[in-house]
Amino acid sequence: MTGGQVRELEALAGRFSQMFGALASNVERVIRGKREKVELALVCLLSEGHLLVEDVPGVGKTTLARAISASVEAKWARIQFTPDLLPSDITGVSIFNQGANAFEFHPGPIFANLVVADEINRGSPKTQSALLEVMEERRVTVEGTPHPVPRPFMVMATQNPVDMDGTYPLPEAQLDRFLMRISMGYPDHRSEVAVLAGAPSGAAIEQLPVVVGAADVARMVEFAQRLHVAPPLLDYVVRLVASTREHADLRLGASPRASLALLRAARVRAAAAGRAYLVPEDVKSLAVPVLAHRLIVTPEAELRGRSGADVVGEALATVPTPQAAPAGV
Repeated sequence: MTGGQVRELEALAGRFSQMFGALASNVERVIRGKREKVELALVCLLSEGHLLVEDVPGVGKTTLARAISASVEAKWARIQFTPDLLPSDITGVSIFNQGANAFEFHPGPIFANLVVADEINRGSPKTQSALLEVMEERRVTVEGTPHPVPRPFMVMATQNPVDMDGTYPLPEAQLDRFLMRISMGYPDHRSEVAVLAGAPSGAAIEQLPVVVGAADVARMVEFAQRLHVAPPLLDYVVRLVASTREHADLRLGASPRASLALLRAARVRAAAAGRAYLVPEDVKSLAVPVLAHRLIVTPEAELRGRSGADVVGEALATVPTPQAAPAGV
């Protein structure tokens, strides 16, 4: 790579970082004290991935999705999952038009840029499976005809880990399609006081200004995937993921899809930091939210209180960290 190309990438990375920071600050106007979670959600969006949020009600899961969609001039839709929800309620249906003497497809709420799948584990397995194709291939096939969804496209699903009666746990195949899993958590004392103080007149989602357009998001997505990755870092990602497949406390480790997801997200994080190349910290900071939910702990380890996040933490501590060189070196 020539010096001119390196300087061009660095300039674009600086612009990417400015837009990413503006997006995060805009969302923070309604999501107080959760900068890290906001940035993870934006990394997920710009990685063209999907986000699973596991947390108790009332901590801002849906508000986060609405604030992001308002900030990027995107269409958003909310689907409340219930046991009687049908797959066609998500994907849409073909209805016969007597005037045209033909069937016409009427798209469902999945045809939006940002789709909130609220309490996804309350839907039946048949309904949950309706999301599998669209999450992976970004299209819906109805009666043999594919219908692409708009881009950018992200499914942000929520789960309530407290009330588990009448729920259907997501199968491993579907969990693996979520790029990240995060927990919003309660706000700190100062942030919650600020929320109460600004409740009558604080920034409403409807008042949030648009920071970037859909075309800008598409360019950010394309640029992030151009970032240089040194061969030692590629080796590091593979070693990190492979170490989970050999761990004694796991009965299922991370798949190659996890390696691709971690690399894709790390590229966005590097661009958000204003760099045109990756460093090991980009991978380390995203390893737990990207990998932990893909791991299945053995029953014996679960009884000892072990979790997928613990295993990823051990991998980060034991797998040697490489010294990655910047672009053009």
